[in-house]
Amino acid sequence: METLWFIIVAVMLTAYVVLDGFDLGTGVIYLAVAKNGVERRLLLRAIGPVWDGNEVWLLSAGGTLYFAFPQLYASSFSGFYLPLMMVLWLLMLRAIGIEFRTHIIHPVWQGFYDVVFSISSGLLAIFFGAALGNVIRGVPLNAEGYFFEPLWTNFRAGTYPGILDWYTVFTGVIALVTLTVHGALYVIVKTDNDLAYRSRRLVLRWIPVQALLTLLSLFATGYVRPNFMDNYVHHKVGFLIPVVVAASLILMYWGTKQKKDRLAFGSSCAYLAAMLVGAAFALYPLVLPSSTDPQYSLSIYNTAAAAHGLSVGIVWWCIGMVLTLGYFFFIYRMFRGKVRLEHEGH
Repeated sequence: METLWFIIVAVMLTAYVVLDGFDLGTGVIYLAVAKNGVERRLLLRAIGPVWDGNEVWLLSAGGTLYFAFPQLYASSFSGFYLPLMMVLWLLMLRAIGIEFRTHIIHPVWQGFYDVVFSISSGLLAIFFGAALGNVIRGVPLNAEGYFFEPLWTNFRAGTYPGILDWYTVFTGVIALVTLTVHGALYVIVKTDNDLAYRSRRLVLRWIPVQALLTLLSLFATGYVRPNFMDNYVHHKVGFLIPVVVAASLILMYWGTKQKKDRLAFGSSCAYLAAMLVGAAFALYPLVLPSSTDPQYSLSIYNTAAAAHGLSVGIVWWCIGMVLTLGYFFFIYRMFRGKVRLEHEGH
């Protein structure tokens, strides 16, 4: 049952990254590809019906984590208190940037909120990447299963690191580049003319950088966690994951070049999913490794809730997921196709 809930949490986090990832990426490229107010309204309309719904996956994953692995929830939310507050403020600023520009019709204020939206989107991408880097690298857990990390120390990934070091900054950069490409591919699917042209040019320029960073991340992770590949060695099926990563990068570039836009965007979704699944596969059964002593690491077994609660919870989770997937299917089907500005709104 613990393994099942580990998979559930991983799937929900992957869904959040894939779905809200293109919202964040759209925000990152917002000021670069949209050259006037009309084009910026088009970008906001492209994500307008779905951006807030996509963020629900993050809240749902947090709630599921609280239910299934309460010790992990308590440890991580207390140890990462400062960056979590920063993420919360960035999420609020991003929402303010999207909504307020439509209520204050003045060029100065609209420009201000455009900058707020774009900068907060980029910083969120970096913070989420750095958060994953912290989990992979490990945190200084004590015997009680708790830890504290300052924002940074000496930028070395040692026994007592900071939240930001060379490795977590590197994973943050990877996340920024990856979500930038992901968002640009979504913009290509949802728009045409100059917006799609500029986004396509951006994608073709940055996919090679994304591929290089992906390769370098393998060596950087191996240096920080020498045993990171143990599960792959013991379970050879795991080597299908890097094959999917490589194939998705190739299809992203080829699909963009050949103007097979949906194929390219779907390949970007597959890339994100494969990268996250690969990290979860390598960590299992750990959920938060310890950088101080391996025996202090938190796993699915020493952080899980009682077996009876997990068994009952799976029933209610399935009911909730059926309703959630039905809602998302309805919304994405209703707002499919290219965006236009026939009506008022974003």
